[in-house]
Amino acid sequence: MIEREQVLHVARLSRLRLSEDEIDILTGELASILDHVDKLAEVDIEGVEPTSHVVPLENVLRADEPRPSLDREVALSQAPDPHDGAFRVPSPQAEA
Repeated sequence: MIEREQVLHVARLSRLRLSEDEIDILTGELASILDHVDKLAEVDIEGVEPTSHVVPLENVLRADEPRPSLDREVALSQAPDPHDGAFRVPSPQAEA
């Protein structure tokens, strides 16, 4: 069971200012959490492989294979103000 002084200590470390009601509520909630952790510690996990996800994950993305890209002139053909083979955009300071 967690005690009031321990809740106050954790609150002080966390720089939390708690009211008396909050201290009482958190004491009960933290005690409940610690009881649950104690129950989990009783579970036999011998032979259980560690996992990072409940279900196995697979890469669903396509293979990253090189292929021809869009021609630069075609890409810039609709740009309002191309410059030296690149898109020219207004300076953020100019908009302010």
